[in-house]
Amino acid sequence: MNQMMPSRRGFIKGSALMSFGLLAACSTRTKPTLPDPGLSSPFEVMYGPMPEEQFPLPAIDLSKINKKFLRQEVAYATNEKVGTLVVDTQNFFLYLVGENGRAIRYGVGLGRAGFEWSGRAVVARKAVWPTWTPPEEMIARQPELEKWSWQNGGMPPGLNNPLGARALYIYQNGKDTLYRLHGTAEVWSIGRAVSSGCVRMLNQDIIDLHRRVPPQTPIVVI
Repeated sequence: MNQMMPSRRGFIKGSALMSFGLLAACSTRTKPTLPDPGLSSPFEVMYGPMPEEQFPLPAIDLSKINKKFLRQEVAYATNEKVGTLVVDTQNFFLYLVGENGRAIRYGVGLGRAGFEWSGRAVVARKAVWPTWTPPEEMIARQPELEKWSWQNGGMPPGLNNPLGARALYIYQNGKDTLYRLHGTAEVWSIGRAVSSGCVRMLNQDIIDLHRRVPPQTPIVVI
């Protein structure tokens, strides 16, 4: 698979990275972060601080992650239609399918739940700085999490919330699969299998993806 360094032009001239004609359905009030002319790498701009967020995000230390897991435009041969999300659990990548055999590729980390479900579904809803509610099975293993149960309202959003800055909730045939795409501050976990959770992405990446995909976006997990 040939890779390209991330381009701020995107797939359509004059657009940011890629536009699939879907963004009109997915608006955001978040102001874009202006590039710092002192930064030497496009990745440093992409993963720089986001002080405008409800909970300001620090810059990501890029020395703690393999560069192949950073967001970039790549060649991607697939029969999936433009705008589809494809989670490759074997290689720890998520693809947002674009036009002309291209895609935006993101690195992901996977927990047990990330390996337990596969198939086709849709992004039924999206959340900005979501509340986290641990599943009953997790509470059974870790009783100290009972205080964040759904009966108690869950864990409030914030930098320490396991779902991070954004979450995409995956439903199949109208039912919640309990499968999530969400943010994380644990940079080291990208490209790895971790103890818990579904599909985790760097906070800057899940924010980018959240902007790009509207509700009912199809997702394929392989």
